[in-house]
Amino acid sequence: MDGPRRQRRRAGGAMESVEPRNVEAVVLQGRRLRYFDFVMAAFVTVLLLSNVLGAGKVAVVELPVIGSWPFGAGILFFPISYVIGDVLTEVYGYARARRCIWAGFVALLFMAFMAMVVVALPPSPDWGGQAAYEAIFGQVPRIVFASIIAFWAGEFANSYVLARMKLWTKGRHLWTRTIGSTVVGQGIDSLIFYPLAFYGVWDNATLLMVLGTQFALKVAWEALLTPVTYAVVRFLKRHEGVDVFDTDTDFTPFKTTV
Repeated sequence: MDGPRRQRRRAGGAMESVEPRNVEAVVLQGRRLRYFDFVMAAFVTVLLLSNVLGAGKVAVVELPVIGSWPFGAGILFFPISYVIGDVLTEVYGYARARRCIWAGFVALLFMAFMAMVVVALPPSPDWGGQAAYEAIFGQVPRIVFASIIAFWAGEFANSYVLARMKLWTKGRHLWTRTIGSTVVGQGIDSLIFYPLAFYGVWDNATLLMVLGTQFALKVAWEALLTPVTYAVVRFLKRHEGVDVFDTDTDFTPFKTTV
């Protein structure tokens, strides 16, 4: 699947790739990539912060005709993790995206464990912030479990669908696979998270309404960010010098090696 690779000379005589070459994912085994670590760090950072800072707050927006519309603040930033997940799979292939998903999964587990321990520690008598700390960082185990399982399943579905669609489309029409994979990934995420977290707590009508609304908003957010996704993918492919296709990739999620 190798194609021509044009290069240009930079100042100092070094060569910089202008057009990426199409390669099988296996070619990246053991290869050092310039920006992969940064993209992986961004993925885990957005994932953790959207869960820590966004999940605990219910915000409200005033809409014409509808009026006040409450929403979880995390919805503004959590879908960005799916955008970065798309970028990882599109640029670096499923195997490297799989490593990032497992890194995010372990980071979420540690964050939940750390929050539980820190909240449970007896506060100093002269420190008056325990109640506020518990309100912000105290986590309902059922919701934490639902969130982590939904993330794991949704992200792997998202990555798998995008990698497969890239083969079907022969690398063309990026928007079809970024949005298509998000529909599947966010759909699985929502179908797992809301019933696991809130079935029996909310009535069924509310549960279905929130599930459907949050799913639609997340997919719409992904679609709106399509130009950003295009720009980032174009930049990374050009500077990494490769365009990865998962033709012979082992798509099992239970593997951490590339």
